[in-house]
Amino acid sequence: MNQGTADRSDWLGWMRRIGEPVLEALHSRQLRVRMPVQAITNDREHYTYLEALGRLICGMAPWFELEGLSGEEEKLREKFAAMAREAIDAATDPDSPDFMNFSHGGQPIVDAAFLSHAIVRAPRELLGKLDDRVKRNLAACLKATRTRKPGYNNWLLFAAMTETALYLLGEPDWDPMRIDYAVKKHSEWYLGDGTYGDGAEFHWDYYNSFVIQPMLVDVLLTVGSKFADWERLLESTLRRAARQAAIQERLISPEGTFPAIGRSLAYRFGAFQLLAQTALQDRLPDGVQPAQVRCALTAVIRRMIEAPGTFDANGWLRIGFCGDQPEVGETYISTGSLYLCAAVFLPLGLGPEHPFWQGEAEWTQKKAWSGQTFAIDKALK
Repeated sequence: MNQGTADRSDWLGWMRRIGEPVLEALHSRQLRVRMPVQAITNDREHYTYLEALGRLICGMAPWFELEGLSGEEEKLREKFAAMAREAIDAATDPDSPDFMNFSHGGQPIVDAAFLSHAIVRAPRELLGKLDDRVKRNLAACLKATRTRKPGYNNWLLFAAMTETALYLLGEPDWDPMRIDYAVKKHSEWYLGDGTYGDGAEFHWDYYNSFVIQPMLVDVLLTVGSKFADWERLLESTLRRAARQAAIQERLISPEGTFPAIGRSLAYRFGAFQLLAQTALQDRLPDGVQPAQVRCALTAVIRRMIEAPGTFDANGWLRIGFCGDQPEVGETYISTGSLYLCAAVFLPLGLGPEHPFWQGEAEWTQKKAWSGQTFAIDKALK
C-alpha cells in the first residue's frame, strides 16, 4: 500500500472514530441520552447538541458529496450520508426527543451556520435527498435564528451562511442584506497579507480558519453571482484565502505541532479548516503541493488524536488541545463544541486518485529544519 492510500485509510478511520458516536446516537434519536456534556458552565446543555451535529457534518460533507467511489469506502459513505440526513431530521423535527435549540440564547446563530455550511458543501446529499417535510422543518429552524442578534465580529458570517442555506432551500424570503452586511464588513476589516480582523481588531488566534475565510469563500462561491458587487469581491477573497493557507502550512512544525495561541484551542486540528478547504477546492498557492499538505495535516492529526485522553471510555471527545486538558476550555466550550475538529477532513471529498492522495512530500518546516531547499515566503501585496 502506497503512503497516500495508507493516509486516506487513516483519515477515514479517524473521521469515523470522531463522527460515529454522534451520528449513531442521532440515528436512534438518543443523542441527549448518550452524549455526555463536559463544560465549564452549567448552561451548555441548551447548545451542545446542535454544536455537535453542525460542526461534525460541516467537516464530513464533502466526503458525503463525493461521487465515483467503490467498494468498502462507498458503502461507508452511503451509510454515513444517510445517517447525516436522519440526524438533520432528528434535530429539526419538533416531535423528536433530539429536537435542537435554534432560538434560545445567542449560540444557535453559530451552530445553525455550521449546519448550513454542511448543506452548502453537500447540496446533493444533505439537501437534495431530504424529503419535503424535513426541508420545511430545516428551513423553519434556520429562520428561527433570525430572532438572535449576531456579534459585531466573525459572527456576522454565521448569519450570512444561514441565509445562503435558505437560498439553496429555495426559500423566497432569504435575506441578501444579512449576506451583504457580512461580506462588506469583512472587506473593511481586511488587515493585509491574507488576514482579516475579527471585527476591526487583529487577534492572534485561528479564527481566520475556524470561521472567517472558509465561510466568506463559500458564501461568495454559492451566491456571489446574484449581485455584481458580491461577484467583484470573489477574486480578492480567494487570493487572500490562498495566502492564509500558505501561512497555515508554514505553521506546522517538522514534528506535526503548531503554536497553541489564541482562544478555542479545544477545536484541535479544526484550526486547519482553511488549509483543508483550499486543498479541497484545488486553490493551494504556488509552491504548496497537495501531497505536502496531506503529509503535514496527517502528522498534526495523528499527534493530537493519539494523545491519551482525547476520547472518553465511550468514544466521546474530551476537552483539550493535546489530550484531556479541561483547563483549555473557555466558558463557551462544551462536548459538542469539540466536533469542529472534523473540519480538517474536508479533503476526503477529493477522490483517491487526486494528487492530494498521491505520493509523499515533506512540508515547508520539515524541509527548512533539515537543511533542505525551501521556498522563500512572500507577503500578499
